[in-house]
Amino acid sequence: MKGAIKINKLLVAALVTGYAVVPFALGGNAYVMSMIVAALVIGGVALSWALLGNLGGMVSFGHSAFFGVGAYVSAITTVKLGLPVALAVPLGGIGAVLASIVMMPVLRLRGPYFALAILAYAHIFKILATEWSSVTGGSGGVSGIPSFPTVFGFDFGTKMGAYLIALTLVLLFAFAYHRIRASYYGIALRAMHDSEDATRVVGVNSTLLKGAMLMVSAFMAGVFGAVNAHYINFLEPDYAFSALWVTVPIVAAIFGGYRTISGPVIGALVVYLADQLIFKSIMPTGHQLVLGVLLVAMIVFSPSGLMPLLKKKVAHA
Repeated sequence: MKGAIKINKLLVAALVTGYAVVPFALGGNAYVMSMIVAALVIGGVALSWALLGNLGGMVSFGHSAFFGVGAYVSAITTVKLGLPVALAVPLGGIGAVLASIVMMPVLRLRGPYFALAILAYAHIFKILATEWSSVTGGSGGVSGIPSFPTVFGFDFGTKMGAYLIALTLVLLFAFAYHRIRASYYGIALRAMHDSEDATRVVGVNSTLLKGAMLMVSAFMAGVFGAVNAHYINFLEPDYAFSALWVTVPIVAAIFGGYRTISGPVIGALVVYLADQLIFKSIMPTGHQLVLGVLLVAMIVFSPSGLMPLLKKKVAHA
């Protein structure tokens, strides 16, 4: 009981820090704020990856497909069709969902075969974005992507505005993840991890549930791809479908604890900010090696990740 109270207090403190302390303390530092925005985008993708792995039981190496499709759909609909950014961002998520529907045949695969099949789809979408130049701009990319608008006198096109948008979306998706995991469907999905055949015997449509988790995960990653496109105002295939949007979120999720809801986001903040603000200044070349060492150390000393370790410390404090 005391542990739960302490964790709730920490959650309130985290919300106050996110919406009040960080903007007040770091709002004037454009470089640090840009790093935090990037870390939150990676954290959102890490959260979507962890949802698919934790609930769907599927390890994906192709989340860059959802990120890139979401980014391109949002960018193209605003630049070429003139849609408002607020409408284009969720359309980016829907575009990623449509991409996931194309991938549905691979649901019959398991383990590394599924992971590699999704990776192959990501490569296909990258080629499509490169070759379909009449729509995507080809290898030259899409420029002049509009920033987030000004609402009630506040410019969301600034780094502070992008920070508040990314933070709010992370929290909304984390809440949705929590609701799904606590629902009947979440319980059924977790039961499938022990025995998928047994859950089918009692009437659970495992293929349908796994497909639903793939679409939810794709929507989340697609939305963050769209947010990132309107934040950097430029897009090209090598960046949109980069392995960065696969490897770093996976490292962040595992480091923070991919079976928890907060772990992937906290992991992204710790891993990315430590890499960019500390290790990169100390070791301009090869600074990613330090992250590898940290990840190995975390797996050895706390296989469940950083957040479960901290929760144990708080519960016993």
